Amino acid sequence: MTDILWSPPLDGSSRLEQFMRGLDRTFADYDELWAWSVEQPDDFWRAVWQEFDIPSDGDPTAALADASMPGAVWFPDVRLNYAEVMLRMPGRADDDVVVVAASQSRDDVRLTARELRDQVARARAGLVRAGVAPGDRVAAYAPNIPETLVLLLAAASLGAVFSSCAPEFGTQSVVDRWQQIEPTVVLAVDGYRYGTKGVDRRAEVAAITESLPSVRTLVWLPYLDPAAPAPDGAITWAELTAEAAPLEFVRLPFASPLYVLFSSGTTGLPKPIVHGHGGITIEHLKALALHHDLGPDDRFFWFSTTGWMMWNLLVSGLAVGSTVVMFDGDPAHPDLAMLWQLAERLEVTYFGTSAPYLLQCRKEGLVPHDVADLSRLRGVGSTGAPLPAEGFRWVYEAVSPTVQLNSISGGTDVCSGFVGASPIVPVYAGEISCRLLGCAVEAYDEDRRPVIGSLGELVITLPMPSMPVGFWGDADGSRYRAAYFEDIPGVWRHGDWITITERGTCTITGRSDATLNRGGVRLGTAEFYTVVEALPEVADSLVVHLEDDEGGAGQLLLFVVLADGLVLDKALHQRIALALRTQLSPRHVPDAVHQVAMLPRTLSGKKLEVPVKKILQGASIEDAAAKGALTNPDSLDAFIDIRESL
Repeated sequence: MTDILWSPPLDGSSRLEQFMRGLDRTFADYDELWAWSVEQPDDFWRAVWQEFDIPSDGDPTAALADASMPGAVWFPDVRLNYAEVMLRMPGRADDDVVVVAASQSRDDVRLTARELRDQVARARAGLVRAGVAPGDRVAAYAPNIPETLVLLLAAASLGAVFSSCAPEFGTQSVVDRWQQIEPTVVLAVDGYRYGTKGVDRRAEVAAITESLPSVRTLVWLPYLDPAAPAPDGAITWAELTAEAAPLEFVRLPFASPLYVLFSSGTTGLPKPIVHGHGGITIEHLKALALHHDLGPDDRFFWFSTTGWMMWNLLVSGLAVGSTVVMFDGDPAHPDLAMLWQLAERLEVTYFGTSAPYLLQCRKEGLVPHDVADLSRLRGVGSTGAPLPAEGFRWVYEAVSPTVQLNSISGGTDVCSGFVGASPIVPVYAGEISCRLLGCAVEAYDEDRRPVIGSLGELVITLPMPSMPVGFWGDADGSRYRAAYFEDIPGVWRHGDWITITERGTCTITGRSDATLNRGGVRLGTAEFYTVVEALPEVADSLVVHLEDDEGGAGQLLLFVVLADGLVLDKALHQRIALALRTQLSPRHVPDAVHQVAMLPRTLSGKKLEVPVKKILQGASIEDAAAKGALTNPDSLDAFIDIRESL
């Protein structure tokens, strides 16, 4: 049996246990609670609304008025505002520090509850002076810093629609996104520091604004160089926030647009995913309080840029009274110990990061509890890729034996998770602890039937409040339907392989659109990477399967980036094959292994199996992927040469 690495105390102290005590029925265990939450969604989400006493106008009695997918109607009789809920900050006094921001570009910034509310009110007044009205778009080309958070809350407070791109995004990536939504106001930094390197973005800002005729006001934030002069016609952040003003909120219908997040856009234009005030508010309250068990005593950190949905989840920590801990810079400067030492210095209680970061720490032999005092830490979050059992065990051995490890999977599409952890469910090595409350997650077999204990397509069979309001500019909803509901009408197909076990845990084994199918057996990509990247010689890897049009076995191809100075030779090839054969199966042994200098990844760090497969099958680079969506656009060039040799 898989190891239990953490057992819940079940002492009644968690917010979830308190929530359960307030319900008018009892549950034997989490599985019963989850089943009720998806079988009686109206009752469950109404109970969540009542638990958090969400400030609103109207009657929240009708929670799910129409369960169609797409087209669900949630809380039709209420009006609310996301920013108002965030700035309540329950359990916090005016002088309590609620935002702590560390940066490699400037000194730490701390904001109290009073200062945060004042900054939002000032920014809101500045937006009104700039002519921003409800429904207008306000965008930020800025890092994970307090000013970006303040602008989000200010825009939301008056009913404007927010969007952000991290400043490492190139010009075309930003233009591809924002041309679709036509912002009227853009906040931009002059640059940023990444480790010891200063990165000047003034030319990019000029090119972006020149390509966006909708922009009426450029708000300039001299972040890299405080003396950097504002471009002609721009106003400074100091000018935007110069005038004190009362803090006001426009209460809006539940589905009113709050912000637009974008898909990675590896093929075609990135999808402009519109999220609503109500859906994000209630989903983030549920996730952060009932699953992450966060509250006013917590300092909540997640390493993220403003181009990833985890930033949006991080800043919602305000809604449960937690102090939000922000960081901007290189997470590996001067070395991988830095983030753990930052956690000690800023007294972090919940440390969120990506699975690749945890695995890289493990691979380099880092023992965080030897380099930092992590005694305050009670939660570790992992997302962005599957975390294998070895990664779980490393957290409990090298970080802390008492933390709850929360491995989450979800996405930009819902700005939250589908599966994750619960404070009343054990943590098993290599397994995501449970399906999240209110998330009707199933594994569908090839006949579209739910299966337990075997690999299936991850689907959602009932609406979630934070499913997109729609796609921007998609008036008839056709793009939205095609993205999630085209394959199985009325059911959300997410594009991942999932196995749900008898005990309710889950494993995600890669993207279903990057399927590896050898001899009729579907293989997940995640397990390949766990084995191959555990080898000290291998820094990164990517696997694709090229089908045989005549029904043969096809070709299973593995691409590896090796440690500095190493060259793929016969001996290493044999070690890779042996590891895959013995740890997985003979089916997992590739037909060929190719060394490449780098592998394509999105700006949020995800591997790109599908574009590589398309190139190997004959597509041009331009047709296979949008180069601007990649951290390393030239990484695809090598696959053209490899294709010629196949």
